[in-house]
Amino acid sequence: MTGSGFTAQSTAAEVVGGIDLTGRRAVVTGAASGIGLETARALAGAGAEVTLAVRDTAAGERAAAGIASGGAGRVLVAPLDLADQRSVAAFAAAWHGPLHVLVNNAGVMMTPQTRTPEGWELQFATNHLGHFALATRLHPALAAAGRSRVVSLSSVAHLRSPVHFDDVHFRDRPYDAGLAYAQSKTANVLFAVEAGRRWAADGVTVNAVHPGAVLGTNLSRHLTREALDAAASGGRTFKTPQQGAATVVYVATAPGLERVAGRYFEDCAEAHRHIPGTSGGVADHALDPDAAALLWRMSLDCLAADVRG
Repeated sequence: MTGSGFTAQSTAAEVVGGIDLTGRRAVVTGAASGIGLETARALAGAGAEVTLAVRDTAAGERAAAGIASGGAGRVLVAPLDLADQRSVAAFAAAWHGPLHVLVNNAGVMMTPQTRTPEGWELQFATNHLGHFALATRLHPALAAAGRSRVVSLSSVAHLRSPVHFDDVHFRDRPYDAGLAYAQSKTANVLFAVEAGRRWAADGVTVNAVHPGAVLGTNLSRHLTREALDAAASGGRTFKTPQQGAATVVYVATAPGLERVAGRYFEDCAEAHRHIPGTSGGVADHALDPDAAALLWRMSLDCLAADVRG
């Protein structure tokens, strides 16, 4: 696979320049602000019909109006709360026709210890299980599109922790918000690995993306002022939301990635293997096919138990 020609400084608008998405339909979760909003703006600007799947539909309508004012394609808004499996089921049931692009963007980070009604840890429930349920329910629509793509947003934080299958929901070990977030981001990559394998024959490609560090989005709302100040002064390079959306849009639209699946991308390129002691790259534990298959089975079991309960 050759280089994209784009860099860490590229924007979503630059990445999608010259690509015509007329006639294609996309869903972007958490698209009322931040990276999700800029992803939706770029896809709609290229002619796609884009549905903003959001918890706050009033904020979603404001975002849609802003996108539409730029002369973009059709922009719709639909309610979706990824921590509520009934909401996920309702969204999927209301979808009709093919789906060409699904961007699993929404997420929560560093939340206080919180459990969903099922007893699931909130970050794992929202970031992984909610998106897993959404994607698997929408799989028939993705397959019907003929050639479609799913983009799973992960994070460099995945380097900090594999998925702890013996205690995913922190029922026995002390809760650590950072480790809970990290394992949920590893799960986002493992989902891409296994879904990419399972769905390739259906013409559905699935990949994971690290958008880069972007301050000032809703994702950082649970961080303390001290943590935000430390991040800003720690020498890390931060991206604008437009730059953060670039790799997402690249993986969702680049012609050269039509048959690429189960990979992890950052800065508009496939990431290298992470070397301990360095920054960036993708951890071996996030690409482990055995862990990916185990996560898939465990996720199905969680959802099945929820249905029975």
